Amino acid sequence: MSTFSHSILEAALVGLEAQKERIEAQIAEVRAMLPSRLGQAATTPEATRKRRKFSAATRRRMKEAQQRRWAKIRGEPEPRAQARPEAPKAKRKLSAAGRKAIVAAVKKRWALKRTAAVPKKMARKKAAVKKAAPAKATKENAPVKKAAVKTSPAPAVEQPAG
Repeated sequence: MSTFSHSILEAALVGLEAQKERIEAQIAEVRAMLPSRLGQAATTPEATRKRRKFSAATRRRMKEAQQRRWAKIRGEPEPRAQARPEAPKAKRKLSAAGRKAIVAAVKKRWALKRTAAVPKKMARKKAAVKKAAPAKATKENAPVKKAAVKTSPAPAVEQPAG
């Protein structure tokens, strides 16, 4: 292998990349001029969008319509419309009496829960009052103040020049 300088190799790489970009642009122009199967200009992969999804009912209607078109082309009589499945049952609704019964049961449940929680709250309040008013401060339970300790910065060490 012959030896080339680093700068010559870098210059060659830049030139080849410029040629590659120019050729890719020309290929894209030619592809745009070619007609696709559908008679439209060819599109680049970046320009295509995701397809929409159709519901099952819509796909079924599309299928039936396409079958009718093909039957017409072949000269066959149109197929009879298939029996469609029955519509789903109507959604069940809650009666007014049922709703009232549920509301009464929920109110009763919450009332029981509140009455059970009241003694606990009272106990917490009494404990909080005891903590808030401590007895005389003694040396044992008096808060201790810590003195702030100041530290001086470390002395700078000079490096010898050299």
